Amino acid sequence: MAGTESMTGWLRGVLPLALAAVLADGDRHGYALVQELAARGFGTVRGGALYPVLGRMEADGAVEARWEPGEGGPGRKVYRLTGDGRARLRQEAVGWGQFSEAMARLLSHAVEGPGGEETS
Repeated sequence: MAGTESMTGWLRGVLPLALAAVLADGDRHGYALVQELAARGFGTVRGGALYPVLGRMEADGAVEARWEPGEGGPGRKVYRLTGDGRARLRQEAVGWGQFSEAMARLLSHAVEGPGGEETS
């Protein structure tokens, strides 16, 4: 398994796609998004990374946000994937599949070497 530092770097590059995938299951506030990503093996996403991405996704029309009153505490912003966000998610899922297959082939070649033998 990749180290935590590698996973964090990779996730930073695909965080909008990961957030869209989580939001496809339903509306969530920021902390619930962080919890879901952690439960799915992505580690902890800090607010300093999460909220700027959500803000860009909102500005791009991929998500909508609304404030909900808190139960005995402060309100919170809840995010919802828009129709445009769902369309982008479908497109990016196809692109991700192509990218991950190409990367798997490249890494397999690099690890096994040109003759199919493991390199040291």
